Amino acid sequence: MSALEMVIALAFGYLCGTIPFGLILTKSAGLGDIRSIGSGNIGATNVLRTGNKKVAALTLLLDALKGTIPALLMGWLYGPQAAALAGLAAFFGHLFPMWLGFKGGKGVATTIGVLFGLYWPLGLVFIAVWIAMAFIFRISSLSALTASFFSPIAAYLAGRSDIVLPAAIMAIAVFITHRANIARIVKGEEPRIGKSRAA
Repeated sequence: MSALEMVIALAFGYLCGTIPFGLILTKSAGLGDIRSIGSGNIGATNVLRTGNKKVAALTLLLDALKGTIPALLMGWLYGPQAAALAGLAAFFGHLFPMWLGFKGGKGVATTIGVLFGLYWPLGLVFIAVWIAMAFIFRISSLSALTASFFSPIAAYLAGRSDIVLPAAIMAIAVFITHRANIARIVKGEEPRIGKSRAA
C-alpha cells in the first residue's frame, strides 16, 4: 500500500466516522439535542433514552455502517491493510468527531460495523457474545465490554491474525470510553436493561 493510498484510507474512514447520526436523527425527529439528554452521548444507547426506539435502532444501524462501508470500500480498492486503516479511522472518527469538538460516541456500534467490514463472522461473534451476556446479566455496558474483549481473541482463533491488532485497539478504546460504566459495574450501580438513569 502506497503512502497516498494510506492517506486516502485514513481520511475517508475518519470522515465517515465523524457523521453524528445520533444527533442528526434526534434533531430531525424533533427530539431535541441528544447532547442535552441522559449521558450527553451521541450513540444509540443514549438516543434510546429519548423513548424513541425506532430512532435509536436507526442510529445503531447507521453508526455500524459508517464503520463497515469504509472498511469494505478501501479494502476493495487498496487491499486488507487499507481496510483495517479505514475501519480504525472510522472508529476513532466516531469517538472524536471534529464537527462536535472531538466529543463523540463510545464506539460499540462502530466496532461491530468495522468487524463486519473486515471479516463478517467476527461481527456475528460480537453480537452473539453481547446477546448472551445481556440475557444473563441484563447490563448493556457489560455485554459490550465482554464482546469487545473477546473480539481479538476470536480473530486469532479464526486464523485472522491481520485483524487481531485492529480488534484489540478498538477493544482497548471501548474500555476507556466505558471507564465510568466500569466503575458503576464494580459498585453494583450500573442500570440494567429496561431501566434508565439520569446521566
